[in-house]
Amino acid sequence: MKIVSFNVNGIRAILSKDFEKDFYSLDADIFSINETKLNEESFKDVFPFDPLGYFSFWTNSKLRKGYSGVAVFTKKAPISVHYGLEDGKYDEEGRVITLEYENFYYVCCYVPNSGDELKRLDFRLTFEMDILNYLNKLNSKKPVIYAGDLNVAHQEIDLKNPKANENNAGFTIQERNAFTNLLSQGYIDTFRYLNPNEIKYSWWSYRFNARSNNAGWRIDYFVVSERLKDKLISSLIHNEILGSDHCPIELNVNL
Repeated sequence: MKIVSFNVNGIRAILSKDFEKDFYSLDADIFSINETKLNEESFKDVFPFDPLGYFSFWTNSKLRKGYSGVAVFTKKAPISVHYGLEDGKYDEEGRVITLEYENFYYVCCYVPNSGDELKRLDFRLTFEMDILNYLNKLNSKKPVIYAGDLNVAHQEIDLKNPKANENNAGFTIQERNAFTNLLSQGYIDTFRYLNPNEIKYSWWSYRFNARSNNAGWRIDYFVVSERLKDKLISSLIHNEILGSDHCPIELNVNL
């Protein structure tokens, strides 16, 4: 099974580029996107991208225009679909979609950014606790594949300039510890597990020619239940694909 996750930084903007061509060329069984930047008025009951051969599911921010939002496209119909965490928590920000399949759950997530001057760090850390509890409940039933822009560079190897970013959003000790805690409870960062020493990034600032200088961060992940580790084939970062400040990531797993 091939799964792709991509923070598109606005679905309408990326559709004016090569996204549709890239989507079909990647030929994923499941393809999820983060940061669609749509609101309820934007949808008008039709998502702006409806690929042939896929079932489509999406959610969006009900609070702010042009903010957050995730979508999932899947070739195989899921058993069930759930939006937000338990009781729909955080769905007002359009952050999480869960697809249930026969032998696993797929959780597409756009984790909150802690923001300038870490103004949302407390909110972010509460979200981390809530989603960990949610993942653990799912994991007690079936293995989990947790994917998306998780907005954290876990280790120094995961960003170009770690010393200069020690107290910046995405590389605070609190955020990194939250990710460490997630992994300690029976989950695997697939890219780092399969590529322990590889330096590759999935996001670059639009400033200072960061992408051309490859001054990036690895903040997009496939995290899976540890009991899937023997089924992992590859975990890839497609930094040759343009169109967003992020690039797609890919997981191949024998399911």
